[in-house]
Amino acid sequence: MPMFQPLKRDGLIGFEGGGDGQVLDLDTAVKDGVLGGVNGGVVDEKLDLKKMIKELDLQDIPSVFICPISLEPMQDPVTLCTGQTYERLNIHKWFNLGHLTCPTTMQELWDDTVTPNKTLHHLIYTWFSQKYVLMKKRSEDVQGRAIEILGTLKKAKGQARVHALSELKQIVVAHLMARKTVVEEGGVSVISSLLGPFTSHAVGSEVVAILVSLDLDSDSKSGLMQPAKVSLIVDMLNDGSNETKINCARLIRGLVEEKGFRAELVSSHSLLVGLMRLVKDKRHRNGVSPALGLLKPISVHKQVRSLMVSIGAVPQLVDILPSLDPECLELALFVLDALCSDMEGRVAVKDSANTIPYTVRVLMRVSENCTNYALSILWSVCKLAPEECSPLAVEVGLAAKLLLVIQSGCDAALKQRSAELLKLCSLHYSDTMFISKCKLTRTIQ
Repeated sequence: MPMFQPLKRDGLIGFEGGGDGQVLDLDTAVKDGVLGGVNGGVVDEKLDLKKMIKELDLQDIPSVFICPISLEPMQDPVTLCTGQTYERLNIHKWFNLGHLTCPTTMQELWDDTVTPNKTLHHLIYTWFSQKYVLMKKRSEDVQGRAIEILGTLKKAKGQARVHALSELKQIVVAHLMARKTVVEEGGVSVISSLLGPFTSHAVGSEVVAILVSLDLDSDSKSGLMQPAKVSLIVDMLNDGSNETKINCARLIRGLVEEKGFRAELVSSHSLLVGLMRLVKDKRHRNGVSPALGLLKPISVHKQVRSLMVSIGAVPQLVDILPSLDPECLELALFVLDALCSDMEGRVAVKDSANTIPYTVRVLMRVSENCTNYALSILWSVCKLAPEECSPLAVEVGLAAKLLLVIQSGCDAALKQRSAELLKLCSLHYSDTMFISKCKLTRTIQ
């Protein structure tokens, strides 16, 4: 890391390892943007440097502003006798640990005095304050524009409404202050009112994209739970672009998590078909997590589980298990386990050809939650049809996997379930034969 090297001439700075060892005065450094785009201008000395650093949260900060110890921007830079500069608090901590060396060069210090580096501090302050002022100005411009668009939406129609919504979407996605402004100015009710039985998908997709970006309160969510609005969102989940489908799934999930939510709003054949299409879409895999993320909370409702079985969701979920990442795999196993709560669901899970080999493969390989859900699924199908399912499960390595679970540091309840399942599977074998099935070689392969 290039280190700041102060020179004795007051008002001048030099940089080790930069350019040809050129020396620049402070005004030139600030004016010409030597340290990464600082423009000249008046700086408000009342701004708090710590606050600016925290709120800006910048990544591309000039290396000379960074303390070599903490790798954070310096607020009170001090220089050692070696010429290296550090944050005052950090270098004092270094000394308090008993070190009498320079942390960067490891040279022994002949003088432990630290000298405030006022030139560098001023440069750091100037750089951050100008970035901060620019950010504030942009935020004010964005806030003003968001308010203007909300006013336009109250009277705009047709294509003008679509254009206004599209611009607002871009603003709220990119700027936190715009999102706060829309909520504080009552924009949620204005935007939500545009969803209805006669709303075009062009308008609806923009509205959903905006709403899913906002922090909606309980009243806003309650207003969106009207059947006509949910119906439109479900239609767009089936017929919209991939981005719109994902936004619709996320928005409905936000509604499902609300206390006043009614299960009948999601007991929809069309909704479940749309979600399963997202799950199975091999071209757009970014829709899998939002779809499974919505299926998880709605699968706790019996009417939803019954509909999922009727549309053939069980074998579809089972067949995608090997292709899922750990997070999505846990969601899918949760849903399959929930489906096993009902007889029709257990039968569907049992009848799926890949249920047993795919769930056995998950055991002790992903997470304790995945192992728990997989064990519960296997218990359900083996209990339902022990003579059919238990031998098949043992043949694909279940017995050895169960022994691994029992001997692991897993939860006690998980070990108990494994022991019960192991006992159930052993009923269909002689002792000698079952012991041979418990060998790990087959499982490891």
